[in-house]
Amino acid sequence: MEKMNDIVELSKKVLDYAIATGASYAEARFHSDSHSGVSLRNGGVEGVMAGYEVGMGIRVLVNGGLGFASTNTLKPETVTRVVDKAVKMARASSHIKTSRICFSEEEAYSVDWRVSEKKRLEDWSLSSKIDFLKTLDKTLISQGVNVSSRHIGYSERRTERVYANTEGALVSAVVPRPSFFALMTVTDPPKGIIQRTLQFGGSGGVEVVESWRLEEKLGAEVKTLHKMLTESVKAPEGVMDVVVGSEVAGIISHEASGHPGEADRILGREGAQAGESYLKAGDLNRKIGSEAVNVVDDPTIPGSYGFYLFDDEGVKARRKYLIKEGKICEFLLNRETAAKLGVKSNGSARASRYSVEPIVRMSNTFILPGDHSVEELLSGVAKGVYVKSFMEWNIDDKRWNQRYVGLEAYLIEDGRITTPVRNPVIEITTEKLFSSVDAVGKDLDFVAATCGKGDPMQGMPVYMGGPSLRMRNVMIRGVG
Repeated sequence: MEKMNDIVELSKKVLDYAIATGASYAEARFHSDSHSGVSLRNGGVEGVMAGYEVGMGIRVLVNGGLGFASTNTLKPETVTRVVDKAVKMARASSHIKTSRICFSEEEAYSVDWRVSEKKRLEDWSLSSKIDFLKTLDKTLISQGVNVSSRHIGYSERRTERVYANTEGALVSAVVPRPSFFALMTVTDPPKGIIQRTLQFGGSGGVEVVESWRLEEKLGAEVKTLHKMLTESVKAPEGVMDVVVGSEVAGIISHEASGHPGEADRILGREGAQAGESYLKAGDLNRKIGSEAVNVVDDPTIPGSYGFYLFDDEGVKARRKYLIKEGKICEFLLNRETAAKLGVKSNGSARASRYSVEPIVRMSNTFILPGDHSVEELLSGVAKGVYVKSFMEWNIDDKRWNQRYVGLEAYLIEDGRITTPVRNPVIEITTEKLFSSVDAVGKDLDFVAATCGKGDPMQGMPVYMGGPSLRMRNVMIRGVG
C-alpha cells in the first residue's frame, strides 16, 4: 500500500509538471505486471518461466497534438525528462497535423477496484502446478487414443495499475488472470493426423482454473479428434442450411463484428497497422443481418478473461451493443475517437503494458443467446451440416469476405445429427452470414483467446462466444 501511495504522489507531480511545461491535458498510467508459467511436452517439463515489468506511460495534449512516452525508471528526475519528451513530441505533432486531437469529456472517477481470489494464485506452488499438468497429460493418454504429441501449459498474470489524469481521475486496479493452453495431435496410421489447440482463461484465483473441468474436457476432446480422423467422410458441397456451435459463433462475433466495429479502424488510423473495416462513420443503424442477430462487447462479466471495470483512460466500462436486431448499433470507442464522432467514450481503451498507449480494443465479444435448444435448431433442417468447432479461419482486411473450416462437424439429415464430415468450409460475406441467421440457441458459451492488434503488437485477453446459430442457404465446400 505504501508503494501505491508513492505511485499516486509521483503521478500527481507528473501531471502538475506536464501542465507547467505547456500541456493542456496529461495522464500518467503506472503498471506493475508479473507473469509466470510452466509447460509440459509429452509428459516432461519443457520449461518454467517468470517475469516482472514495472513502469509508467505518460500521454499529453499540446495545441491539439498528442505525445506519448514511457519509462521503467520511476525517479522524479527521470520521469520529468519523459514528460519533456512527450510534450516535445506533442508540440511537433501539432505543427504537422491538419486537425486537432481532443478527448471526449468524461466523468472523472476516483476508485480502487480489484478482482477477488477465493484461492490465491500465489499460494499455488510450482510443484503443485506441475503435478496438475501431469495429471492432465495422463488423462490425454488414457482415452484409448494415440495422442502422439501433447503440449500443455499453465500461466498466470497479475497486473496492478494506477491511472491519473489532469481532470481529476484516479483509478487503481488489481487483476489476476490464470490461463491454460493445449496443443494435441492424434494419430492413426491409415488415416493420418489431426490437431487441436485449446485455450482457457479467466480472472480470479485457483477456483477459476477448477471451474474449467479440464480433465473432463481434454478427455472428451481427444476422443472427438479420433472420431473425426477415422470416421469422417467428405463434406457435402452446395447451398444448404448450417447450424454452428458456440465456438464458431464466437470467432464470427470477434472477427466479423468486433474488429470492424473498432472506431480507430473505421476512422482510418489502424489501416497500416492491423486492418480496415467495412463500416463507415455514418453506418450506425445500417442493416447488416436478420433481427435474430445481437452482438455485444461486455468487459463487466465476472470471472471473464477480458474483465475490467474501468478502461485504461479511466472511463467506466459497460456493455456495448455492436449489432442490435440486425442493425449496426454502436462502435467501440476510446476518448479520441469518441470526440471525433461527437459522443461519449464507451470505455474500450486498453493497453497491454506501460510502454504502449491505450488503443481501441475488444473485451468479451459475443452473440446474445436466444430461446431455442440445439435440438430445436437441428429439427428445422432437412439436409445440412452441423459445424460444432473450427480448425481454421480467414478474413480479409476489411472483415467482409471470410472463410471458416470446420473441425468437429456432422451431416444433418431429417433434423438429426448423423455422419461425421471432414472439414466443411463456409465461404461467405459478413452481410450474407448475419442475414442468413434465422434462429439462435440458448446454449451461450465462451472461448478464451489472446487478441492481437497494433504496432507494436499488443496481445490482450478476451472472450469470444455465443450460442448455437442456424443459418439458411449457406454455401458449403468440401476439402480432401
